[in-house]
Amino acid sequence: MIIIPAIDIINGKCVRLTKGDYKQQKIYNNNPVDVAKQFADAGLQRLHIVDLDGAKAGAIQNIKVLENIANETNLIIDFGGGVKTLTDVEAVLNAGSTYVTVGSLAVKNIELLKEWVKEIGADKFLIAADVLDEQIKINGWLKDGGLNIFDFVQQMKQLGINNIFCTDISKDGMMQGPSIELYKKIIYHHPQLNFIASGGVSSIDDVHQLKKIGCSGVIIGKAIYENLISLEELQSINQQL
Repeated sequence: MIIIPAIDIINGKCVRLTKGDYKQQKIYNNNPVDVAKQFADAGLQRLHIVDLDGAKAGAIQNIKVLENIANETNLIIDFGGGVKTLTDVEAVLNAGSTYVTVGSLAVKNIELLKEWVKEIGADKFLIAADVLDEQIKINGWLKDGGLNIFDFVQQMKQLGINNIFCTDISKDGMMQGPSIELYKKIIYHHPQLNFIASGGVSSIDDVHQLKKIGCSGVIIGKAIYENLISLEELQSINQQL
């Protein structure tokens, strides 16, 4: 299982939201590049970047931060937020990201995603599934996506996309542990999925539990910034995994 630290960006700064609420944001570092370097120095290999400005504006806003991090580290990056066109997809990949994260668009315009997959390849996409009570939520978690997580995963697999991470909205930023039971159900229904857990991780024990149930990776954000999990602990467990 891979450890994937998260960097969420607003106004070029490293922040975290609680339950996706822009009014509940906390700035942790003014320089995301420095944060990324700390992750790289700790031996981590992956990085999850969310352009929150881009997600809100509907257009990429912080691609320069992506470029700087890609230039300054060897981290394997996925980047999302404001990706709306094939030109955006290509820009993100050209800026140094290995994967393009797609969320609401995968629900609202699956035909467009299908075109992107045909043009770029399914292995270049990481799908973000935001879930509340097993139902997909879109548009910053404000609207019902009209289908459940299991059917959504099946749709993505039919496109050839196998990289998916799932955030339980009720757990995000709450530091109360991840949605173990939900993730077990998803993995049971889709055992070949490259499934990444996201949201609620607050301890190394949570990481061990996620590995035990078969998660391929785990995205960790707030727990790192609030010092509930140290970089030393991440380095140690990353070597074990």
